[in-house]
Amino acid sequence: MKPPLLTRRALLQAGARLAAGSVLAASLGLRLRGADGTAARRVFDVRDFGARGDGETNDTASLQRAIDTAAAAGGGAQVLLRGGARYLIGALVLKGGIDFHLADDAELVVSSDPRAFGGSAAVTALGAQGLTLSGTGAINGRSPDFMERYDAENEWWRPKSFRPRLVALTGCRDLVVRDITFRQAPSWTLHLLGCERALVDGIKIRNQLDVPNCDGIDPDHCRDLVIRNCHIVCGDDAIVVKTTRAGAAHGPSSNIRVSDCLIETQDAGVKIGTETAQDISDVRFERCKIITSSRGICIQLRDEGNLSNIEFRDIDFVSRYFSDPWWGRGEAISLTAIPRSPTAAVGTMRDIRVINAVGLAENSVRVAGSKQSRPRNIRLQNVAVTLDRSTRYKGGLWDNRPTTAEPGIEVHGNPGFSIRHADQVALEDCRVDWGRNRPDYFTHALEAEDVTGLSHPGFHGQAAHPERDQAIVVT
Repeated sequence: MKPPLLTRRALLQAGARLAAGSVLAASLGLRLRGADGTAARRVFDVRDFGARGDGETNDTASLQRAIDTAAAAGGGAQVLLRGGARYLIGALVLKGGIDFHLADDAELVVSSDPRAFGGSAAVTALGAQGLTLSGTGAINGRSPDFMERYDAENEWWRPKSFRPRLVALTGCRDLVVRDITFRQAPSWTLHLLGCERALVDGIKIRNQLDVPNCDGIDPDHCRDLVIRNCHIVCGDDAIVVKTTRAGAAHGPSSNIRVSDCLIETQDAGVKIGTETAQDISDVRFERCKIITSSRGICIQLRDEGNLSNIEFRDIDFVSRYFSDPWWGRGEAISLTAIPRSPTAAVGTMRDIRVINAVGLAENSVRVAGSKQSRPRNIRLQNVAVTLDRSTRYKGGLWDNRPTTAEPGIEVHGNPGFSIRHADQVALEDCRVDWGRNRPDYFTHALEAEDVTGLSHPGFHGQAAHPERDQAIVVT
């Protein structure tokens, strides 16, 4: 039997009875009649399932009962976590067909006890269809509680043996993640594995900049995904599209759109790779602003998957050096195809476009292939970069990691644009300028080595030291 439809007046008249019978109300859910006479979705308040929200009592079981009951009710039922409360959780499993809603300033607080977790993430979902995570509340991963010590020499935190990912959603369809704040993730923040028809909109990520591996958003083997209007602060890669080897059963990544995001990171701002075990295609990043990074725009092809039809458009960035453990050496743009080892397979990179990108960096714009894989059909259009040294870290380096096929850290002069081991590369209306701090290892405006089909119409720029170096060198 379906629960009765109640008008607002009937609900007010029945208020005392409902208060006395909160358990019954929770089991049935509340349905209000909308203005058009249709039934509104049912709401399941976690307090009616025993959640305390005092930040000290473990509320995992209570929240899980609310989730399971709402999922059984279906129809987009809402699991409501009211504001003014902090809900301590271990491993929480979300289900399809619900809106998990953190209202106002409600906060999920992750337990720091490893025994509270059955897996590797605090909040998970598996095969959920029609799942929504929404609200203006927060999920707090309490990253300091999962750190062993601060490594002053390397300027980052050393993690304990166990640290969970914050949210891992696997094999979900028709997924929405909207408006929530993710805070202090101990590891990856939002991992989307094998998800399809998904929207991530307006979320905020506020991680520690000196915690390793606390990526922002990791779409992994995903298809038909939109990420937009997000503000991300994290130590590691901010938005990074992957095809990890462990997720191979979920197939390739394709049709992914990222737009209008604001990013601050100590690693790559917008990125493809390094995990590229399967194909990645039809990806567009546009209208993003990267406040700081170790690489503004980045593709790292290191595995056997093929990369194609990838576009970065209208990107503003700042890229700089950080301490040695962080990947990246301040490269403005880094598009590299290098095998992980001398005998490892590596795929192809083709049809890559960077259009209307403007930035300040401490290192080159790089397009670099290898003996095993040569990037092809690469177009950089209206890319303008100013190179200037602003930090104290050692320069004159490129970062090829992760690889043993070539030096991980390569000593090399830094031209404005470097193209190496690639085919059909066009630099259209590109420009390099040099700042006031020009070390000796700043060199040519454009340096090309072993490149076929290179064109550079409208290229503008002098060498950093014109009395010593030519503006353009092709060998």
